[in-house]
Amino acid sequence: MSEQHTIAFIGLGVMGGPMTGHLARAGHTVSAYNRSPERTRRWGGIWDEEGLEVALHDTPADAARGADIVLLCVGNDEDVVEVALAGGGVFEGMSEGAMLVDHTTTSADMARRLGAACADAGIGFCDAPVSGGQAGAEAGRLAIMCGGSDDDFARARPVMEAYGKAIVHVGPVGAGQTAKMANQMCIAGTLGGLAEAIRLAQGAGLDIEKTYDAISGGAAQSWQMDNRWASMTSDEFDFGFAIDWMRKDLSYALAEARRLGLSSPVTALVDQFYADVQAQGGGRLDTSALLSRLPKNSDKSG
Repeated sequence: MSEQHTIAFIGLGVMGGPMTGHLARAGHTVSAYNRSPERTRRWGGIWDEEGLEVALHDTPADAARGADIVLLCVGNDEDVVEVALAGGGVFEGMSEGAMLVDHTTTSADMARRLGAACADAGIGFCDAPVSGGQAGAEAGRLAIMCGGSDDDFARARPVMEAYGKAIVHVGPVGAGQTAKMANQMCIAGTLGGLAEAIRLAQGAGLDIEKTYDAISGGAAQSWQMDNRWASMTSDEFDFGFAIDWMRKDLSYALAEARRLGLSSPVTALVDQFYADVQAQGGGRLDTSALLSRLPKNSDKSG
């Protein structure tokens, strides 16, 4: 077991809740806060049934008080400001020498802003967005992309090992968020091609299972193909990573690309396709629901 820490986890969503549980199972002393009291009570009940000790608090500052490492996993830049920098945020409870790790997927500017605030307060910092979805969080097998100094990364890594399978120090503050942007761009492009490929196979009347067997063992293979082919071809989308969140992530990626003077036409196009699905009421569906905007050939698909 790695060195035990006093940890505060802020944000008990579908990612943060399981991650907090893994920290408690690893033997750390864990406090937590979530903005939704209902979700807080739900996770508290789950942990009580398992016999895990997680102290629940009324404010981020209260949860962070006395913690040597504080972890955030909330929704977006504005949420990070609310739980970290605003009144009652973690900075009010953290002490000099503590460490802040932000697992939220944010803009690179937000990461740099947090990093500067931490430096001014004598607090270590890593931006460390995650990939792997709810299933990865529950299994403790997330991919974590980290930005920060070598020393801060070395300090945070043993704690993140409680829920991470691939933990990579990409570069300085902001590099983790930029790597996550690249991750989301890859997913968007892959799903765009996968959706069109499925409609082609359906329109041609191919056996869908045999088509998957034929192409998944070659260069077209991807995580999205392996994990979403069956659900996409069955028109099942009410699960997984919501399109609303993907569009948030892609907006950060496109903004960072513009800041760097780069063109990202494929990402921009797929983002607009996702906007179409949102307009049809599918914002909370999984990102694989990109398929739903492409009509079937009713004469041959099956």
